[in-house]
Amino acid sequence: MIEARDIVKSFGPHRVLDRVSLTLGQGEVVAVIGPSGSGKSTFLRCLNHLETIDEGSVEVEGETLARAVAGGRSQYAGDADVRRICRKMGMVFQSFNLFPHMTVLQNVVEAPITVKGMARSEIVPKAEELLRKVGLLNKRDNYPGRLSGGQKQRVAIARALAMEPDIMLFDEPTSALDPELTGEVLRTMKQLADERMTMLVVTHEMGFAREVAHRVIFMDEGRIIEESPSADFFRAPQQARSREFLAHML
Repeated sequence: MIEARDIVKSFGPHRVLDRVSLTLGQGEVVAVIGPSGSGKSTFLRCLNHLETIDEGSVEVEGETLARAVAGGRSQYAGDADVRRICRKMGMVFQSFNLFPHMTVLQNVVEAPITVKGMARSEIVPKAEELLRKVGLLNKRDNYPGRLSGGQKQRVAIARALAMEPDIMLFDEPTSALDPELTGEVLRTMKQLADERMTMLVVTHEMGFAREVAHRVIFMDEGRIIEESPSADFFRAPQQARSREFLAHML
C-alpha cells in the first residue's frame, strides 16, 4: 500500500529524516514510536506530501508519488497526480482541525462535496453512518465548541473516512487529550483495525502499539533503530536504545 525508500528530509542544516524506509501492506497496522523529536511526525507528513522530501522515493498502491532521480534527489509527479494519489490516504492530526463555524455533520461532508464533487444527497447518509460508527450521530447538529476533545477527535476520524481513503495515517491522535478521553479514540481506531483498515499510527500509546499493531517501528534521531512484530518488540527488543525507551514508557 505504501513503499517509501531512503527518505531524507532536512530543515536547513538539520537532517530530520536520515534514509528512512518503510513498506506498509494491505490491512496492516503499523505503530511508529520513539522519543519526541525523532522524526516520526515528519515522516508521516512526508508520505502524504504535507512535507516534501529531499531524497528518496514514495509509492502509494503502486503509483509513484516521488521518485529518486540522478544524484539521489526526489522528483514528484505532476500536481494533479499528486493530489489524486494523496487522496488515497486519510490523515488525522494531533489537533482536531475542525471548522468551528460548521456543525459536526457539515465538517464531515465538506471535503467530499468540495474536493470530490459528491452531491449532498449522496454524502449525507454516508456521513451519518460514519458518525454512527464513531458513536456521535447524536451530535450531528452540534458545533465543535460543544464537544469534548475525545469527541472532536472522533469527528476528525469520521471526516477523514468520509473521503473513502484506502490508508489511514494517524499523527499522535491522542496526545492533545486528557487521559480519560484517550480510550474512546483508541477504541474507534481498534475498530478500524478490526475491519482491516490499513493504518500507520505515530503514537505514544504503548498499549495500543502492543495490542493492536501488527508491527512496531522504533525511531530515534531521524532513523529507524528497530522494526519487528509488535509481540517480539515488546517482549524482547533487540537494540539497547529500544530497551532504554521502553523502560521509561512502560
